[in-house]
Amino acid sequence: MTKVAGLAGVAACLFVAIVALGFAVYAGLEMFLVPAAAAAVTALIFAVVAGVTALVIKGPREPEPVDEPSGLQERVVTLFSQRPILGTVAGLAAGWIFLRNPALATMVATVLSDRPSTSRRRR
Repeated sequence: MTKVAGLAGVAACLFVAIVALGFAVYAGLEMFLVPAAAAAVTALIFAVVAGVTALVIKGPREPEPVDEPSGLQERVVTLFSQRPILGTVAGLAAGWIFLRNPALATMVATVLSDRPSTSRRRR
């Protein structure tokens, strides 16, 4: 419990120090800039520092192991999830081709469906 209290005290001191530093930066910038610009520059400085700090704390990311997709559908989904612009262009191109030739769309849908065609025509 004492560690938690100690961490809370350190966090409170850090908060007070950061607020004081922010006011000092603002007061220093206010001598050269209008108050609104000084506030904006102060906020920008603290946002950049927070972003850099977050990137340093996060550290380098380890690459995830990649499993090879087994089927055609899994390969297509993997490719389009890794390259969304390629997926969009391919979808638009396929839509254009199928719009121009609806019989081709029917053939592709039949091939991609998992169940075989069992309908028989009676003469």
